[in-house]
This record gives sequence, structure tokens and C-alpha cells, in this order.
Amino acid sequence: MTERSRSLPLGVVVERREIDHPWQDHAWRPVSVIAGAGPVSDWKEIGAGQRWTRYHAATLPLELHRRETEAYRTNLSNDPPLIYVVLTEPDDGERDVEPFLVTASPYEAQDYLDSGEDVVEGVPMPDGVIAWVQDFIDKHHVDEPFKKRKRKRYDPNDVAFGRRPGDRRQ
Repeated sequence: MTERSRSLPLGVVVERREIDHPWQDHAWRPVSVIAGAGPVSDWKEIGAGQRWTRYHAATLPLELHRRETEAYRTNLSNDPPLIYVVLTEPDDGERDVEPFLVTASPYEAQDYLDSGEDVVEGVPMPDGVIAWVQDFIDKHHVDEPFKKRKRKRYDPNDVAFGRRPGDRRQ
């Protein structure tokens, strides 16, 4: 039986950066992913600078599905290919943001971006992950030929809903 999906754990690195803004003193954004990262129970600080701090905030599964290979191909054609990270506002209020999803599909990322409620940003896809995604595409992608829809010819004598005006049904 062929595999329908694959999963790879990715560590999500987020950055808190101080900003000059009248209503906000800092901003959060994803900056990278760590392929094959282990689980984290709480955010782990992994780097800091003068106005920024980076955290390994979560480890989430990057899931690939057979029917999404066209989206993955589109992503790999970009320079560079990206992993899209979705950050959402947690319910508990403990932190400002929480990593929610990682995806290699730009179409799925666009769906979350359209909601306007989440932070969705792409980070560079590591080389090993590019090879892993390409292998999945090579095994499962099937080109679907373009089928042009044929339109029905308009018949001016054909009345909508199969009745002529004035016809009454009993």
C-alpha cells in the first residue's frame, strides 16, 4: 500500500523584537525552522541581541498529503522555497502568540492569511526538507491534463425551467 501522507517534526523559532511604534513595544515573527527537532514543553531561549530574543517555541509536524503535490511543486519552484508558519493568539493569554501550524503549501498558508486573525510568514526551507518534499512529489505527483469545458449552445426557444410563460401546472 502506498503512503498517503508523510510527517516530519519541525522546531519553530520565533523572534520577539522591540519596535518603535506608538501603540506596540514589540513584534513577534517566525524566523526559522529546525528539521527533526525534539518536542519542547516550554519556550526555550536560543539567542538574544540588543533588541531581540529568539525562542524555540514549539515542535510541530510538517505533514505532506498526496493530493497536495501541485502546491508543493509551486513552493519548490520559488527561490527560496519556504515553510509557512502560522502563529495564532493563544486562548490562555500566557503569551502573545503561539505556533499553530507549519506547512509547505502556499495555498494552505494563503487560506490562513485571508482570515486576517493570524500571523502567517514564510521562512527558508532547510535543504534536507527540500529534498524530503521533492522525494514525496516524485513518488506521488500525477499531472492532470487540462480539460476545457465545452459550453452548451444557446437555444433561444428553450425556456428556463422547462416551461413557457403562461403555462400552468395543475
